[in-house]
Amino acid sequence: MTGLPVATPRQTGRWLLTELRSRRLELAVTGAAGLIAATASVVPVTALGKLVDLVRDGAAPSSLVPIAAVVGVAAVIGGIATGATTTLVSRLGERILAALREQTVGVALRLPATVLDRAGRGDLLSRVGADVAAIGAAAAEVLPTVISATLLGALSVTAMFGLDWRLGLAGLASLPLYLVALRWYLPRSAPVYARERTAVADRSQLLMESLQGVRTVHAYRLEQRHLTGIDAASAHARDLSIGVFTLFTRFVGRINRAELVGLGTILVAGFWFVRSGWVTVGETAATAVLFHRLFNPIGMILFTFDEIQEAGTGLARLVGVGTLKIVPAGTVRLDRTDLTLTNVGFAYDERVPVLQDVNLRVAPGERVALVGSTGAGKTTVASIAAGILRPRCGTASAGGIPVDELAPGVVAIISQETHVFAGPLIEDVRLARPQASAELVREALETVGALEWARALPDGLDTLVGEGGHPLTAAQGQQLALARLVLLDPAVAILDEATAEAGSAGARTLEESALAATKGRTTLLVAHRLTQAASADRIVVLEHGAVLEEGTHDELVAAGGRYAELWRAWQSRF
Repeated sequence: MTGLPVATPRQTGRWLLTELRSRRLELAVTGAAGLIAATASVVPVTALGKLVDLVRDGAAPSSLVPIAAVVGVAAVIGGIATGATTTLVSRLGERILAALREQTVGVALRLPATVLDRAGRGDLLSRVGADVAAIGAAAAEVLPTVISATLLGALSVTAMFGLDWRLGLAGLASLPLYLVALRWYLPRSAPVYARERTAVADRSQLLMESLQGVRTVHAYRLEQRHLTGIDAASAHARDLSIGVFTLFTRFVGRINRAELVGLGTILVAGFWFVRSGWVTVGETAATAVLFHRLFNPIGMILFTFDEIQEAGTGLARLVGVGTLKIVPAGTVRLDRTDLTLTNVGFAYDERVPVLQDVNLRVAPGERVALVGSTGAGKTTVASIAAGILRPRCGTASAGGIPVDELAPGVVAIISQETHVFAGPLIEDVRLARPQASAELVREALETVGALEWARALPDGLDTLVGEGGHPLTAAQGQQLALARLVLLDPAVAILDEATAEAGSAGARTLEESALAATKGRTTLLVAHRLTQAASADRIVVLEHGAVLEEGTHDELVAAGGRYAELWRAWQSRF
């Protein structure tokens, strides 16, 4: 299984820089607020140095009032600016994350099904789930802290040099130790974080497969094997997390040594500088306090490094989805047209062929049923005709135009795996045409025979359905899908076993709904029930990925071929 791509640091940085450039004003206001907050935090420390010198010189008590006033004003301004910085940074981060999330989901929805199949849906799920959550937490909590700490650190160093350049140089004595610690930690931790995110994706994939195939798991008594696999994947992710934390604690020890060296250097050098008359005691004290105050911002950055690394890895994984090349949607619109497959071949793994030289034409307004044994390639033909899959060779076209060049809505497909979206039933139908009036929605429901039961719901068409709402039967869900088809009004309709979930009791009703929804429309029907095929204008029999025979129901039954065998088997069930 090949996962979705992960962006390189260069690609991630380029994407982030582009987003920040598009929000220059917001970024400038946020930066200004952070700078004011950091400045207000440094002012009291420099005032402390003045206070020490005034006390040593025996100044009058009244001379302390201006210093107290400066400290008080700086505290008020600093508090306001810090709060504003946190709010502005969080809002900026959330807006950038929202843009990234929309880009990722937009790309994912337009990806060919084969790409998602190869990558595994668990990979995509972990990106729009765990990775988005990690970045969101960083944007709301970590990023404001890191930005404030960075600005405070920069201004503190500037203030140290402003007090005396020699004291500033003494403070920088710890810089090589900080750099050595970072040089030791970053190359070791970054790959582990990447492996950790991959392990989380693998765990999600295993969990999703187990949940989606729970009936099969129960049927073959595979519960323990799946649980063992999930336990192993979880243990792998846990071990990687512990390994990262172990590296981090060793990193913190190296940082503590750098702090000790820096503060010790300032105090020792300051002692000699004061004795030499180069600096005052107040300046030395202020420099020491400024350096000591760097412990907090540096510690803030270090103690959030886990979240920073995790968010950075998640950002690269999300940006990586955006690097996939998506074929832009077509723009050609057609009304009444034909559907043609010419010399189509296809293989999911590029080795074992699924379709071989398939030729098929559905005339304008004609209803063609596609039948065959399980695994014959019927769904693959339907997916290629709808433009979901790209053929390895040959073409699928409507009106002589390749289906991938057609505007959305010209060709529409309904499969047996329909989904009832959470929300009012009327909005569920409006997904096909968001601006449709309530009257058009009612007409669409009436066309497929669903208006009566829809009106009988507790709140009529405004009844909440889907997850957490009023439950609908499988047949009702299929009727909603068919109502969307009517509302969309495509030139070509493809029904891939769209009545298979009805069960015997509702089969006839749903077949009538499908017939009404596709009346007068160019229709390719993958028939699960041969009674549906019998009512089609023409039937195409597919076996082993190739067209075996075609004709009307009566012609194929009389011919005594493969379709006749399928029909006799179908009749014997009743």
